[in-house]
Formats: sequence, C-alpha cells, structure tokens
Amino acid sequence: MNRRLQRITATTDVHSAFDKAAPMLSHLHAARADSLIVDCGDFFEGSGFYRFGQGQLERDALTSLYDLIAPGNHGWPHYFEPALHEMTVCANTTDDNGSPLFDRLRIKRIGGRRVAVTAVLGPQAFNAIPAGQRAGHRVTDPAQALREVMLEHHHRADAWIVLSHSGFGEDLKLAAACPFADVIFAGHCHSDAYGPLPVGDTLVVKGRELGVGYAVAELVGGGWAARTCTFPETSVVPAELVPPLEKIAFIGRALSNPLGIVNEPYQNALLDRRLLLDEIAARLHTGLGADAVILNETALRSVPLGDILTLGDLLAIEPFDNQLVHAFLPDVHAEDHDTLLTHLTERTGPLVVAPTLLPPTVRSVLTTDYIADSYLGGRTTHQAGLRLVDAVRRVLATPFPDSADSIEGDGQ
Repeated sequence: MNRRLQRITATTDVHSAFDKAAPMLSHLHAARADSLIVDCGDFFEGSGFYRFGQGQLERDALTSLYDLIAPGNHGWPHYFEPALHEMTVCANTTDDNGSPLFDRLRIKRIGGRRVAVTAVLGPQAFNAIPAGQRAGHRVTDPAQALREVMLEHHHRADAWIVLSHSGFGEDLKLAAACPFADVIFAGHCHSDAYGPLPVGDTLVVKGRELGVGYAVAELVGGGWAARTCTFPETSVVPAELVPPLEKIAFIGRALSNPLGIVNEPYQNALLDRRLLLDEIAARLHTGLGADAVILNETALRSVPLGDILTLGDLLAIEPFDNQLVHAFLPDVHAEDHDTLLTHLTERTGPLVVAPTLLPPTVRSVLTTDYIADSYLGGRTTHQAGLRLVDAVRRVLATPFPDSADSIEGDGQ
C-alpha cells in the first residue's frame, strides 16, 4: 500500500473486546491508507477471547493493522514479544540499569510535517502490573522523561504526539508540564472524559474503550485538531479480515455456552460488582473459615446480564483468572489495619472486606494472588485452592442440572 499519512487514529483499552470486532477491524483496515494507526495500551486481557486465545487474536490484529503501540499494564509480557516489541514506544520505562525497555520515539511524516510519536506509562499503571511480570523493570516520571526526549530530538521533529497510558486526569497535568506536546492521546482511566480538551496549546483526547470507538488528530492550518468517533457498523468485510473474523466467531460460539440461571438480584441488569463481591466475601469468610477476606472491586468488571449466564458473561466479569490464596500481612501493617487498607485502596481501587472491621489479631487474609504477590507479604503455605471465577459463578447463577461446578476449557 502506498500510504500518504494525513492523520493519526488512536484506540485505547480495547481489552480483548472482540464480541463485535468487525466494525473496529474494518475501519482500521480502511483507515490505514492515510492514517498512522496507534494504540494507547491495554489491548490485551479483559474477555473470554483472551482467555481462550491466549493473546493470538490481539497479536494478529496489532501486527496487521497498527503502526505503533504504547505498553499498558494489562498484557505487559506481550509487549516484549519480538513482533510487538518492534512496534512499541515508551519514554519512561527502563531496566534496573536505566536502559530503555522500548524505543523512546519514532519520527513519522504526517501531513507533510515531521511528527515525533512517543509514549509514557503512568506510575500507577506500572505499579498495577503483577509484581512478577515487572521484576527488573522501572518507571520514571513521565513529564521529566518527555522533556528529556524532546530536548534530545527537538531538531528532528516539527510536532510532538504522546500516547499515554496514565489516565485522563493525569494527562491534563502532563499537558501542563509538557507544553511542547501538540496532542496527548489518553488511556488507562475508563472514565467518561474523552475530550478533546485544550491545556494551553496541547489537546488531550481519548477514544472510547472496549473497541467501541477511537480518537483522531490531524493538522488543520498551522495547528492540530482532534475528535472522537464511534466505529461505524459495516456490512462489507475486506477479504483480508475474513480469516481473523472467522477465528473470532469460532471462539464466540464457545463463549455462548450457557452455564446457569442468573440469580436475583442480578438478573436483567448491569452487574453491581460491589454487591456481588460483598456476597462472595461473606461466603468465603464463613464457608472457608478465613480470618478475613480482602478483595478489590477492579478484580471484576461490570457487564449487562440477562436471565441466563453464559461462559462469555462469566469470563467478561472475571477476565483475569485470579486465584484465591491466603496471604501474610506485612509486618508494617499487621497491627495497623487502617493503614493497610488505605495502602491497598490507593493501589488497587475500592476494597471489599469481610468482616468489615479486621480482627486485631489477624495476621493473614484470604485474597487474590494479584494482591498477595504485589502488595502483601506473599502467600502462606495454606492455599485456598479456589479461583475467583468459580466463586463468582456459584454466587451469581444457579447451575443447570448435571453441570460441572468449575470452568473447563477456558484455555487456562
């Protein structure tokens, strides 16, 4: 394809949302003729399509349709696979020796101008990566890293574009600290803020998550304009996309497998994950005899439910395959539970705790392997032997007669 780039088209936080993939893939395929196609992170993890395919669908889409990508906290190891590593840019992640983990920028000619495209990963997002996956890796201050890259390469570029996986609010601060940036494409936050919002001469804009939409930036006169759009429905699929869409449809049929009847009060409503986790935590506390249970709301996702729970519903609600484990409390927090809960909330989001007040003598809690390994003192030798997805299923739905209690064939 003889491409004459006129604009930048950016997605973010797709999270393996391939249940209605044809509009997204078809539009990006057509847009490649005159758009630099980029992603702002978290293309991986978040649905049964990832659990079944183990990232192959996402990898194929990125390598065939995208030009550059920013790393996200979800699917972090995938960004080090050779084909994806070649596409990834990031200015503020290093190894323990201070060497960049990825190329810090690329220069592209867009609309007749030399455009520097770089990316940053917010510290909060970096710290949300499971500890074992980010061992030996470091994150530096995004604004400082961007300033250093700009000073080093200012003579090579006429404009600066930043792909950020930090959150829309953080990107407004980043724009104020880095006024040389023309456009910051935001990601990570899953907020209702999409922009574009100007901060001085910098535009901050975010495409809609979960494969619903995208953001576009292009030169208008002497400056940049940006907008957000929804992927349009399409009845015509390019021949090149037929094989991947057939793979997606095959997995989609497996995900439609019914598991049981959704219990009240979860039927025909958007899942209240707080309500569900409260019930799960209470059952785990009493049923497994755990001294205390700590779960984070962000371990689950809110999805619309009907009368029947399908495998796809279940894996969309709990897409991360969390294991439930008993974890030590760090000595620094063992006798100060308020500080412990504040510490965890700042890093993982709102918590569900059972009992509401932790017993003063508690020294271990039942939690997810993610919290245990990343933020607590590690796992005890007494393991729960239960996945969070199985606890979700048991609370959320009444199984059909003769159905199995655990989830089989999900690619784990």
